[in-house]
Amino acid sequence: MSKVFVRGVPAALAIFFWSSLASAAEVRVKIDNFTFNPQKLTVQPGTTVTWTNEDDIPHTVASSTKAFKSKVMDTEESFSFTFTTPGAFEYFCSLHPHMTGTIVVEAATGSSE
Repeated sequence: MSKVFVRGVPAALAIFFWSSLASAAEVRVKIDNFTFNPQKLTVQPGTTVTWTNEDDIPHTVASSTKAFKSKVMDTEESFSFTFTTPGAFEYFCSLHPHMTGTIVVEAATGSSE
């Protein structure tokens, strides 16, 4: 029986390490010019989303269902939230309600019995 290695690491260990990284992903949303960019984002459960205000005026990030809410963020301030439950999470800036976005958390895959 031969062993499979990925860059000098046993394949089973490499796969475990890679899946751990993928499940603990971090993504960023930029707030600038009265927009969230990207406006819609699809992530896996366990992903932390960080919004950073790059605008020259204050903004917030508030879930339409009250699942999360930031404090008022001045320029270069950030807010993070980790999504653990699948579903669509609409959000907006409570200071400028026309600013909207959506985070879609996909159902976990890969577990079969």
